[in-house]
Amino acid sequence: MNKTMDLGTATSNKVNEYDVPEGVEIRGRYCEQFGNKILTRDALQFVADLQREFRSHIKYAMDCRKEAMIRYNHGGLPGFDPATSYLREGDWTCAPVPPAVADRRVEITGPVDRKMVINALNSGAKVFMADFEDALSPSWENLMSGQVNLKDAVDGTISFHDKARNRFYKLNDQTAKLFVRPRGWHLPEAHIFIDGEPATGCLVDFGLYFFHNYAAFRRNQGEGFGPFFYLPKMEHSREAKIWNSVFERAEKMAGIERGSIRATVLIETLPAVFQMDEILYELRDHSVGLNCGRWDYIFSYVKTFQAHPDRLLPDRVQVGMTQHFMKSYSELLIRTCHRRGVHAMGGMAAQIPIKDDPAANEAALDLVMKDKLREVRAGHDGTWAAHPGLIPACMKAFDDNMGNAPNQIQTKKREDAANITDEDLLQRPTGVRTMEGIRLNTRVGIQYLAAWLTGSGSVPLYNLMEDAATAEISRVQNWQWLKYEVELDGDGLGVEVNRELFGRVVDEEMARIEREVGKEKFEKGKYKEACKMFTRQCTAPALDDFLTLDAYNHIVIHHPK
Repeated sequence: MNKTMDLGTATSNKVNEYDVPEGVEIRGRYCEQFGNKILTRDALQFVADLQREFRSHIKYAMDCRKEAMIRYNHGGLPGFDPATSYLREGDWTCAPVPPAVADRRVEITGPVDRKMVINALNSGAKVFMADFEDALSPSWENLMSGQVNLKDAVDGTISFHDKARNRFYKLNDQTAKLFVRPRGWHLPEAHIFIDGEPATGCLVDFGLYFFHNYAAFRRNQGEGFGPFFYLPKMEHSREAKIWNSVFERAEKMAGIERGSIRATVLIETLPAVFQMDEILYELRDHSVGLNCGRWDYIFSYVKTFQAHPDRLLPDRVQVGMTQHFMKSYSELLIRTCHRRGVHAMGGMAAQIPIKDDPAANEAALDLVMKDKLREVRAGHDGTWAAHPGLIPACMKAFDDNMGNAPNQIQTKKREDAANITDEDLLQRPTGVRTMEGIRLNTRVGIQYLAAWLTGSGSVPLYNLMEDAATAEISRVQNWQWLKYEVELDGDGLGVEVNRELFGRVVDEEMARIEREVGKEKFEKGKYKEACKMFTRQCTAPALDDFLTLDAYNHIVIHHPK
């Protein structure tokens, strides 16, 4: 039987099946609410059209990523492209920032579950970035209920009754502006097949959200603009060019003005820092800035230099924004954005309030305040917080230094950053490696993965909000240290990291996790599966591209089975 030919036969004539256009097959669980609200025939047709138009471009961009990685593995370094120096030197600007999002001084981020969406929109932040990416485990239920929640939020009708606490949640009169982050180009959506192959995850996330919400969003939130997006994991401007074409295609379908959709690009891969002007140029009608995705950026530094034993990172806690390569990246991003007339957004404050220890809580808030003061004084226009409890401190840092101005685009040009070179952006980080470093990596990596496998993509661990980006640092750092059998030089013990030591660390940290979470939760959770997966990835001869690509196969459930 020709499978592709048969795909068009699934229609709503059958009970409990989605009404799908030709060539589309849905393998996720049937749910009447998903079918009526999100997976409508017209919305699926729009997603299928995007997939058909752009799949060859996406495949080419992913092939280019692989070629670049081969180059780096053979000793090459990322750098500025001489062929596009005319763009970097030109004096073009992006389209003016829409009035609705001129002021973005504090943004809160989080997954798209219902209570989180309400609390984040009510949090007092200027923007809520609703996340289908690093803070979400992309199960069918999470993704589709997330689309339902965002549709209700844009319509202004979202509410939630927490029966356990007997509390009712609904939107305030004043809410944060909504930005949505779809998944990266590399992730498939294995519950939706188009012409016999899995759909591209980000086109599903973007397509369904845009199709159902563009009209209400422009009316209720965007003051005639929008919807607004965050775009993750790009490595090259050719990937920005695809997004720009997707936006133009969507605007044309909707019959709205070109440049209505606006997006901020996360600069969270090492190759992308050398492409910032080029990325903004490709998106110049649709751009509203760049963001320092600093956790993923550290992960990308290790990944890019996986074959360079002279570029080993110290303990993850030591790789902060004061490291020369991180400081240079932040300053160049500010200069680039302000030169082109768009926002330069700061990084994540991952701390969460420590309720049972006032002294530790005060120390954590002090760290957040110092970090945010550094950002605003450097010229950032806004910053990220992972928890509503951090918003007042972040807001104060920006209010005290920006006053009533909505941003610093015109006032902090950072021309001094014009002299930042390839060498500044690639400078080796300084610091030491310790046994506690490898232990923390292992403990965090396993617990994050265990949560992800059970449906949680944003996990509070040791007073920090961990997402896929921080788990990735844990994994690649362990892998790098094992591969090069590094010496743990910070303990004065001179111990080398090898398989035997790592095996012992894993056993001891699993015992610690069991003590911390309790025997019952440990037995019920997916800690053993996560441990197996994490250990395999840390000890694999070749570094897996992404932690979540392998793990994704464990959460895909096809219906009928």
